[in-house]
Amino acid sequence: MVRDPWLDNAKMALVTLVVLGHAWTLLPQGAVNEVLYDALYAWHVPAFVFVTGYLSRSFAYTSTRMRQLLSTVVVPYLIFEGLLALFRVHVGGENLERLFQNPHWPMWYLAALFFWRLLTPPFRRLPAGVAVAVAVATSLVAGVWAGDTFDAARVLGLLPFFVLGLHATPERLAAVFDAGRRRWAVVALLAIGVLAIWTDRLATTEWLYYRARYAELDVSDTRALLTRAGVMAVGLVGAWAFLTLVPRVGGWFTRMGAFTLVVYLVHGFFVLGAEYAGVPTWAGAHPVLGFVTVSAAAVGLALLLAWRPLASRLQHLVDPFALAEREVRKAVDVTVAQQDVGVGQHFDEEVPANLPAMAGTQETRQ
Repeated sequence: MVRDPWLDNAKMALVTLVVLGHAWTLLPQGAVNEVLYDALYAWHVPAFVFVTGYLSRSFAYTSTRMRQLLSTVVVPYLIFEGLLALFRVHVGGENLERLFQNPHWPMWYLAALFFWRLLTPPFRRLPAGVAVAVAVATSLVAGVWAGDTFDAARVLGLLPFFVLGLHATPERLAAVFDAGRRRWAVVALLAIGVLAIWTDRLATTEWLYYRARYAELDVSDTRALLTRAGVMAVGLVGAWAFLTLVPRVGGWFTRMGAFTLVVYLVHGFFVLGAEYAGVPTWAGAHPVLGFVTVSAAAVGLALLLAWRPLASRLQHLVDPFALAEREVRKAVDVTVAQQDVGVGQHFDEEVPANLPAMAGTQETRQ
């Protein structure tokens, strides 16, 4: 299967922004840092979820797909939720509750992906307009009651972006993300950056996470519905603008797009480790240098984790079943090859001496 360079570029760029956003939590509170953080979170998670939906279009309720869902989503969730919990408890001295039932940072994405994939077939059967309308209505209403069990609030809150991805096609993407509109895409991202200056007045940062009930945000239901709708609209515009700017040519960065899940699952150990090591205190004492250093380290970490020699080894931990399947296939191939050699040798022994050409042909096929 031929990989789409635009898609791999988008995946790698977005997971790099995820690492960057998480690293920025190590920086001191300040007007500039908060505006940049809010401007990024206004759209990069919606864009990430949209791409996830686009990649989930072929999911169906078949035994093969369900087995893949378990091996590539559930198993990594159990492994890394457990490993991160051990790291946070024994290295960071934290006290975690409701392990596995309440996904701990940043494991919410795998929990959400599991339920989004299960919702894929029914949403794919609906007409695109109806599916998006149902998803938007679900997101708006979910803020009233959805809780943090398996991060249901984010599963339902971000659902519209996933459904938009489900109903996207290469033809629609070519029309929507037209390279001729890049000028407007830049303007849109700059406008979101300016709008982020007033985030605390219009909607606190917590709204950008799609994880809290409206009651926890101390606003009326009417104000909450309008705020959620506005946040979704900004997220949609920002996602469109970013994806319009993603290059459509391949290169070294593109090839890293095959290992975005490795980057996502492993980077948390480094960000938490930096927190436990006292980086926030150091960054607070050196605000400018801290911002530059933390940002550069975050981008470098994402690139390092996606570097094939390292990522291909970490992939065994992220998807252990794939490694087991490859080993089984190798064993089967070796067994079959040995059997073929045995059959060939027996055949050669039976070949009359006056038929060397046939014997030579048999050896060539082996």
